[in-house]
Amino acid sequence: MRGWVVPPPKTPIKSSAELRKEREKKVRWLIRDGYLKSERIRDAMLKVRREDFIPIDYKDYAYREVPLPLPGTEATISCPHSYPLFYEPLGLDKGHKFLEVGLGSGYGTALAREIVGSDGLVVCIEIDPLTFEFGRKNLENAGYDDIVLIKGDGGIGYLEMSPYDRISVTAACDKIPPPLIEQLRTGGRVIAPVVEGRIQELVLLEKSDKGVKQKVICRVLYVSLRGRYGMGEKPLRRASPFCL
Repeated sequence: MRGWVVPPPKTPIKSSAELRKEREKKVRWLIRDGYLKSERIRDAMLKVRREDFIPIDYKDYAYREVPLPLPGTEATISCPHSYPLFYEPLGLDKGHKFLEVGLGSGYGTALAREIVGSDGLVVCIEIDPLTFEFGRKNLENAGYDDIVLIKGDGGIGYLEMSPYDRISVTAACDKIPPPLIEQLRTGGRVIAPVVEGRIQELVLLEKSDKGVKQKVICRVLYVSLRGRYGMGEKPLRRASPFCL
């Protein structure tokens, strides 16, 4: 399986009420299928209007389990299930200082801001200038004005605001970039798609005073990380995550 067929662009016709019902239905589906367990993540997914973070020609597809294209190189908004797929194993919660590598549409960043609450902090880094500007505008329009947005190489992290309680990398890498592990607080967790041979595995790393330990959550499929710790000349795969 190499991904999904992206639906054709079209003029949106669904009302806010129709999309709200689809959002509520999607959350029920995520709970039923075991992706969504945390009350804070559930509440965030009910509150944040995913349709506001998608290009207008794809707005009506907001709650389909397909990736949708965004401005920028190989940029997509991931399937709805991918957000609890990452945030649940991380144990993302109230009060956390959270670093996200890959702003994308800004949707996941908005979810994270709702999850960590006013006592927490969200820092997000995006390397693609077109994607960065799209996500920044979406967050601004949605009223999220206290998220720290950095245009730059996410693989090197953002030392100025470290250490972080939780880190999420939303692009595939050969290994979790060492600077991100260094910027992780003792007791913290980082999650990322890691390439093993011809497959990608979603890997959760936990840092303790005795070192680090890793475990594989499931197989996934993501575009490649760019920058210093990127995938070099390996071909990008235009996709979003799936569990096998």
